[in-house]
Amino acid sequence: MTTDGREHQEGKIPIHVDPDLADLVQGFLDKRRKDTGVLLTALDGGDFETIRILGHSMKGSGGGYGFDAISVIGAALEQAAKRKNPDEIRQHVHELSRYLERVEVLDE
Repeated sequence: MTTDGREHQEGKIPIHVDPDLADLVQGFLDKRRKDTGVLLTALDGGDFETIRILGHSMKGSGGGYGFDAISVIGAALEQAAKRKNPDEIRQHVHELSRYLERVEVLDE
């Protein structure tokens, strides 16, 4: 794992959660998966405000669910949206998608 909380190996990223919270965590991750589509649609429409708001939300909520990488990516999305930088935004959405594909929730 890098110092900014993002994993760069190609394997699964195991995240241990309390079994009582597993459904909440899975719902959180499902919402982030849907957000990737919303982000790309907003980007295609030049809607940087929606991207900024979603990034800000991810920045605030990721760590609370044990997903620091989502917070880091959210912060990066928020900043890229403020700069209206579509290439950066697309890169961070791809990074989020890859992370979500690899994360594996493990009940402790």
